[in-house]
Amino acid sequence: MNKPDKSSDHTANIVVEKQKEAELIHDVLLLLQNLISREETTIKLVLDSLYHVGSTNLINQKFRSWTLNRSLKLISRTSKPVFRILAWRWFQKNGSQLITNWLQSQVTFKSTEQPQAAKAELVLEHPDTNPNYPPKPQYQLQEVKHLRSQVTLLTGILAGVVTVFGGSFVWLGYSLERSHLQTIVELQTQVKTLEASVNEP
Repeated sequence: MNKPDKSSDHTANIVVEKQKEAELIHDVLLLLQNLISREETTIKLVLDSLYHVGSTNLINQKFRSWTLNRSLKLISRTSKPVFRILAWRWFQKNGSQLITNWLQSQVTFKSTEQPQAAKAELVLEHPDTNPNYPPKPQYQLQEVKHLRSQVTLLTGILAGVVTVFGGSFVWLGYSLERSHLQTIVELQTQVKTLEASVNEP
């Protein structure tokens, strides 16, 4: 009779511990959000450094042509302010949760033999389900998929920014060339006018 009581007490204790853990992890999330809002300048500098390293490595991998490689690196440097704005907004929205998830994974010591803890997690997540079937932990796989989707999103943003700025530079170069030619034509006209006025008796 005592064994079932001890087992149920143990399960109840684990449930309480899991609830406390969830509260503490939520506190970590709030603290990180506060830290991010206070350290905006530092985080932007970190994002700038990561952008520089990431864009250089991406361009080196995808574009072997020296001329194109150099041009894209120049474009990526000039597009850094746009990236900083987009990356800061994304980091404000997702950064604290991603860091919290990673920190929690560092202090969660999973073991193959934890039937009571597994039952407690099942009771917390799905109170109506049968506790004889342990939950399938796919947290890490979901996190990897989520991080991959974020990397794909950032790569897409980078490609879009590079494309926009590349087009802008081509248009700017064309506009500057036209204005330069117009200036030369105007100067030539002025020189001819001055020469004509000097040659008049």
